[in-house]
Amino acid sequence: MKKYILALVSLVAINNIYAQEGQTITFPNQSTVITTGVPFMLIAPDARSAGMGDMGVATSVDAYSQQWNAAKYTFSEAKSGIAVSYTPYLSKLVNDISIAYLTYFNRIDDRSAFGVSFKYFGLGEIEIRPDEFSEPLIEKPNEFTVDASYSLRLADQFSMAVALRYLRSDLRIQAVDANASAAGSFGVDISGFYQSEEEAYDSFNGRTRLGFAIQNLGPKIKYDDGGRENFLPTNLRLGGGFDFIFDEYNTLSVTAEVTKLLVPTPPLYGFVDTNGDGEQTDDDATTADIDEGEPTIITGGQDNNVDFLSGVFQSFGDAPGGFSEELKEFTWAIGAEYLYQESFAFRAGYFNESDDKGARKFFAMGAGFKYTTINIDLSYLFSASKIQSPLENTLRFSLTFNFGDGEYDEY
Repeated sequence: MKKYILALVSLVAINNIYAQEGQTITFPNQSTVITTGVPFMLIAPDARSAGMGDMGVATSVDAYSQQWNAAKYTFSEAKSGIAVSYTPYLSKLVNDISIAYLTYFNRIDDRSAFGVSFKYFGLGEIEIRPDEFSEPLIEKPNEFTVDASYSLRLADQFSMAVALRYLRSDLRIQAVDANASAAGSFGVDISGFYQSEEEAYDSFNGRTRLGFAIQNLGPKIKYDDGGRENFLPTNLRLGGGFDFIFDEYNTLSVTAEVTKLLVPTPPLYGFVDTNGDGEQTDDDATTADIDEGEPTIITGGQDNNVDFLSGVFQSFGDAPGGFSEELKEFTWAIGAEYLYQESFAFRAGYFNESDDKGARKFFAMGAGFKYTTINIDLSYLFSASKIQSPLENTLRFSLTFNFGDGEYDEY
């Protein structure tokens, strides 16, 4: 009872602070969407993962494992591989925004491997004219990451990896702001992968796959000393799958994955209801925006002005709506891949995100073809949300060259 009385007294005292100015504090109650800097880092760059619903932490190894779980490289049957992928972005509106991805891996020996990759997000050309008589100034904003990973087999069926990433975001327009400069930061990935031996069942053989990854763990990013700091899209991925091996020609793999951003949820602030209508309008500032001398009224959640490491731990229990809202911050995906003679693959998947946390929902399908050492993969996305996806009706393309294929026997 004492706690309720103290809470009531505190609310009355807070209200009195603003009542002296003839204003009322209103306390909203709704879910909040988490935003981060450089969100392109979360976009699936390769067609195989995209065709199964943007997943890859527990799928079988391929050249693009650097993006999802570098620990998988120690299970590659090929000695090395190089791959390139291209993804148009907002293709319904423009034709010069895209994501390009280049990666290379190499198995050093039976127990270790390394990988490097480069991911580039080009936002096309922006034409700026100070006036109708001036020559146009052309700006090409872009973002990119450069990665390097090392993976080690700790047991016959389990490996772990660590990856170091440098990221650079050059979105500020110099023609508009002479002091504009690119922002940069570093991130670390820690991942693990388990793949069982092939086991015999009544009518088929089977193999289990499990994976986890903590990605983009690093300092906040900001463009200048006076600018706002943004969290990197640090995230946790957990996944598992099973391979149904019917015979030497036919294999069906089913995989499920959940992901959560390890970034603090923005708190809910009270706002000054100047006209008394109970709704926040453009004239009703949040308490955090009135002036530095006024107190910040957090009506739900926790203050997210913390460092990136504290933010990781805080992210598991700071949603204003409590545990039910924390569950909404998990996205999940399920996908399947049918492989025939290791030469043709058909894929399908579904991705789901809560309506209150971004509302990304889509179906995906794709196909893959292998000829000698070359793999070609394609994928296509169908939005299942009221909010249209920037990748809807987009054909993604990936090309892989494997060298020394079959040099390692994992099965």
